[in-house]
Amino acid sequence: MAEANINDNEVDIVIAAFHSDLTAFLNEWKPIFSRFHLIIIKDPDLKEELRIPEGFNFHAYTKSDIDKAVGSSNSHLFSGYSSRYFGYLISRKKYIVSVDDDCLPAKDNMGCLVDVVSQHIANLKTPATPFFFNTLYDPYRKGADFVRGYPFSLRSGVSCALSCGLWLNVADWDAPTQALKPGQRNSRYVDAVLTVPAKAMMPVSGINIAFDRELLGPALVPALRLGGEGKFRWETVEDIWCGMCAKVICDHLGLGVKSGLPYVWRSERGNAIQSLKKEGEGMKLMEKVVPFFQSVRLPQSAATVEDCVVEMANIVKEQLGQVEPMYGRAADAMMAWVKLWKSVGSG
Repeated sequence: MAEANINDNEVDIVIAAFHSDLTAFLNEWKPIFSRFHLIIIKDPDLKEELRIPEGFNFHAYTKSDIDKAVGSSNSHLFSGYSSRYFGYLISRKKYIVSVDDDCLPAKDNMGCLVDVVSQHIANLKTPATPFFFNTLYDPYRKGADFVRGYPFSLRSGVSCALSCGLWLNVADWDAPTQALKPGQRNSRYVDAVLTVPAKAMMPVSGINIAFDRELLGPALVPALRLGGEGKFRWETVEDIWCGMCAKVICDHLGLGVKSGLPYVWRSERGNAIQSLKKEGEGMKLMEKVVPFFQSVRLPQSAATVEDCVVEMANIVKEQLGQVEPMYGRAADAMMAWVKLWKSVGSG
């Protein structure tokens, strides 16, 4: 496990609350979370009052808080799984660690509790190496280094903006995998972190991530959360879309993305058949989206993250919006997000 020098005041823990009683969840996390400030966003669809145990420094936000901050015309961006993005918007800390409320602390191969905050911040505070792959994975970890043949000119690396953690027990399977292999569990704890190579796409899950808000904040965009429209709901693919937008922007700006440690233990949740109903159409359309993200290039004039999101929205509307109107609406949501970031997120 990597260790990071962490200033308690530079980290916010963002938790999207899909269950009203967070007592057991937070008590499990108390050894790790109690020293940090928590931003808890109650899913607007959740009717019961939140129950939060003592011993935490937190702010809890409800639908009325969201409406007050962003206006009722924008509040649809922050429901369901996308409620976590409201925490990203209102935080003022340099680093954000985001964990869903169906996740508990994991244990490593030695039986020790995994400190997700320390590992995520270590990932973000050490350089990433997206432009040449190191076969020993993260060369900055204790006991590792660059292998023979790795260009010395690239060994200083670049800033890491996004850290993507993994899951034990229930991994981030899609609905068909869950339905066909209901008993499948992930018990493999792989003690490794690697930089995702430049120009390579990846499925990012918002379940267990951290990012440098100052470097990448506006790129974490809730654009594909337009649940309930037509026959399908889309909330199960919003973070996949968001992750590909963020990865393109990181590549364009010369920032790094890491994947691997830290792990969380994800408990049983959801019905595979219900998930398939939610994901089915989205999964088909995502097949068309991947080649788009693999080939899209942003103009050099896009020098900030906000610029990049705006340019990405324009390209999405022009190219993908012609294929499926849903993408045109996603582009509009991206533009609305940038406006909110400038008016609320930077205030």
